[in-house]
Amino acid sequence: MKITIVGAGYVGLVSGACFAEFGFDVTCVDKDTSKIDDLNQGKIPIYEPGLDSLVNQGIKAKRLTFTNNLKTAIKISDVVMIAVGTPTRRGDGHADLTYVYEAAKEIAESLDGYTVIVSKSTVPVGTSRKVAEIIKSTRPDLIEGTSFDVASNPEFLREGSAINDFMRPDRIVIGTNGDKAHKVLQKLYRPLYLIETPIVSTTPETAELIKYAANGFLAMKISFINQMADLCEKTGADVQILAKGIGLDKRIGGKFLHAGPGYGGSCFPKDTLALSQIAQQYKTRCSLIDEVIQYNDQRKLDMAKRIIQAVKNAGVQKKVAILGLTFKPNTDDLREAPSITIIPEILKNDIAVSIYDPLYYFGSERLKHATDYESELKKATFTKSAYDAVTDAGCVVILTEWNEFRALDIEKIYKLMDTSATPLFMDFRNIYRPEDMEAFKYYAIGKKQL
Repeated sequence: MKITIVGAGYVGLVSGACFAEFGFDVTCVDKDTSKIDDLNQGKIPIYEPGLDSLVNQGIKAKRLTFTNNLKTAIKISDVVMIAVGTPTRRGDGHADLTYVYEAAKEIAESLDGYTVIVSKSTVPVGTSRKVAEIIKSTRPDLIEGTSFDVASNPEFLREGSAINDFMRPDRIVIGTNGDKAHKVLQKLYRPLYLIETPIVSTTPETAELIKYAANGFLAMKISFINQMADLCEKTGADVQILAKGIGLDKRIGGKFLHAGPGYGGSCFPKDTLALSQIAQQYKTRCSLIDEVIQYNDQRKLDMAKRIIQAVKNAGVQKKVAILGLTFKPNTDDLREAPSITIIPEILKNDIAVSIYDPLYYFGSERLKHATDYESELKKATFTKSAYDAVTDAGCVVILTEWNEFRALDIEKIYKLMDTSATPLFMDFRNIYRPEDMEAFKYYAIGKKQL
């Protein structure tokens, strides 16, 4: 079976590399010429653990190729997957489907023989139906169900563990309108039958909504535990023990019950907004999601205020050291990261900020990826290590739980910091135990403050 994936971004590249590993012939198509040139040389434009070796294995085996020529790739494909971006549309919160619709039109122009067009992009309910309409209007000679079918096959890849998520998924969701397309996609995912992966077979509309509902629920779970953390701080309770206590209930589960500065990334912020807009479009209530969106936005600002107030109260306003810039570990994604909200607020208060992140350190090639946030970060100083960042700082803040922050030399950090007043250590990921931080004024999330 031959597969073409339109869009060599995060979803397209991970999916393509994994399908090639399964033994399929995969062609990834992208309009960005420089990206395609880099990929053909095995240079990966994104950071995802294990992806570089998987891509290079596929290239070496000649099962994974990259091109700008969509027409040639589609003509020899049994399945064409649309994996282009669906960013939030400016002004109204809806998913912007411009790239999806452009891809549909270009695919239609090149179709030759029965082909299943699959939406891997996260798209609102009804998009598969619209894609089919675009294909038929572009090529009136094509007959849906005979010349082509459109299906929804949403991805559930977590940044930082995407390859494992693809190879060992909790479930596969296949949304089709006919048996012919369903059989093709069953064949596509046959390698996963060996590990008895559950297959959810449904309509395209249900499949499209499953992705939004899943991300909306997980975002709600994060906001719930963050609100419980706020309550714990007021009552003297411990949010980590609370999370364990409720997470052991199998009806709830322990995942996504880690209190912190708020969720970010490319999915949750975008998808919760889109889900809210879908509900409004269909004139139904989605008030829980609306509250999650508002609360999460405010939480990031509240975390900034917490830092600023603590620094002022302690009289250590010289410098704040930020450890971790990305929204989560094992990714280079800065989209909607709490740091992008928190750092500018600190800088507005005439407090210097030094930053260290394992990917965005001083001199890192990845630093150029932060240019989209130049206005937010331009007054901050990037450093080469966590210890460089904390030197002469009166306050250190952990924003991302990178592994290398879990075993910092606490005594060394104390000696490097400005100790003219008791230095602050604000652990927004609850990595350390309060009893081990006696030299500092220690702040944790959802715990009684010392």
